[in-house]
Amino acid sequence: MHAWTGGQADAQGSARRPTASLLSQPLVERIVGEALEVLAQVGVLVEDDDALAVLGDGGAWVDTSSRRAKIPENLVWECVRTAPSAFSVFNRDGEPALRLEGWNVHFDPGSAAIKILDSETGQARQATSADLVDLVRLADALPHLAAQSTALVVSDVPREIADRYRLFLVLLNSPKPIITGTFTVEAFAVMKEMLAAVAGGASRLAERPMAIFDACPSPPLKWSRLTVRALLECARSGLPAELISMPLFGATSPATLAGALVQHTAENLSGVVIHQLAGPGSPIIYGGSPAVFDMRFGTTAMGAIETAMVVCAYAQIGRFLGLPTHGYLGQSDAKSVDCQAGLESSAGMVLAALAGVNVVSGAGMLEFESCQSLEKLVIDDEICGMALRLAQGIEGRDGRLADDLWGDIGAGDHFLTSPVTLRWLREETLFPSAVIDRRSRDAWLAEGATTAWDRARRRVREILARHHPKPLVDEVRRELIQIMQADAKRYGVDRLPGI
Repeated sequence: MHAWTGGQADAQGSARRPTASLLSQPLVERIVGEALEVLAQVGVLVEDDDALAVLGDGGAWVDTSSRRAKIPENLVWECVRTAPSAFSVFNRDGEPALRLEGWNVHFDPGSAAIKILDSETGQARQATSADLVDLVRLADALPHLAAQSTALVVSDVPREIADRYRLFLVLLNSPKPIITGTFTVEAFAVMKEMLAAVAGGASRLAERPMAIFDACPSPPLKWSRLTVRALLECARSGLPAELISMPLFGATSPATLAGALVQHTAENLSGVVIHQLAGPGSPIIYGGSPAVFDMRFGTTAMGAIETAMVVCAYAQIGRFLGLPTHGYLGQSDAKSVDCQAGLESSAGMVLAALAGVNVVSGAGMLEFESCQSLEKLVIDDEICGMALRLAQGIEGRDGRLADDLWGDIGAGDHFLTSPVTLRWLREETLFPSAVIDRRSRDAWLAEGATTAWDRARRRVREILARHHPKPLVDEVRRELIQIMQADAKRYGVDRLPGI
């Protein structure tokens, strides 16, 4: 179960999708209206001459000395209309893997953690290429993760190539589509070259994109040269871009949730304008990574319920605008795979599924998006499955809803021998992996009274021992390695770790 792709209800109301809406329609329109005023009257700071020229040529008011651009409302709506309301992302074999549209929901691991929670010691440490390979192989096997992410920033290569090296390792070890991003302006060309090598050329990559690139404005209301360059490159090459506005409530955005949503909307809409002016019709995703700023500790509370509320609310705004959506939910601020990790991650993932967030990134994440855990990843995969099942709702099938009651089975009997019982159980019931314990207490005690952590660690080991992702064709693998080797040698790397 990678995704739920159903609608709200059919004509008979037989498959109503449960939903979560945080905003009234008048409040949605008020937030968008105030965001449009911000763009027209305050504008955005843009630290790139090319992007400023794109805005100026497109009809925005641009002051090159202050690098500020003010965007009129009519231009915003024009660009929103040219952005596609739906598109697909493909796997390595060119098959559609994600359909970003409507209420569809897909999960992937959280991205860009710099640490891994060591399975043996239980302690956080710097991540290595070997860790990322294990995580990618694990995510490849997990049934409810529809995509990969460049989940770890590895410490055994120079920082200058860390962004493209993580993409390199994911491409080598999984055919699933990828959520990724750049850390340097120079990285995009190398990453695009690697993706094109795997896809079968630049034109085929544009036709069947297999990666989504994050583009993150700097709050409040600023586009750095790095992020806006990635946005422009995606627009011009036809690769999907994901707008990731990151309001930190009370620190880099207004403290009220509605106020933060106004800023988030303004920042993302400015990105839509830049992107669509550079490449009309190129795929763009309305995303974000908001957070509560916990002033008691000076931390960004990614697992806070208010964080989840704002993600679900802006997904509602994105749907109002007719744009596919993304959110960072499912991560926890806990430092270990404990009860806090479970409650924060499950709340976020379930709410995201009910809100119809098209791409939900966060599985496996701990400690304010800085640490990944393989054990948490397999537990989170179970949560993803439950969330997707919930989003399917309860279907009223054709005919009598309890047809067995009108046949051979009646009052005082049971359904165990009914020929349709097994069929309906398989169709209607999600049976989790052994990570979730549903045995009797006696059976649980007989097998060692294991905890969820114990069972998750066992599942990690079993998957890594037996699962071998579909390999790249030898010729493509060699080409991919050659691209990475040529880039790495510029930074003194002679041996590529993790391969």
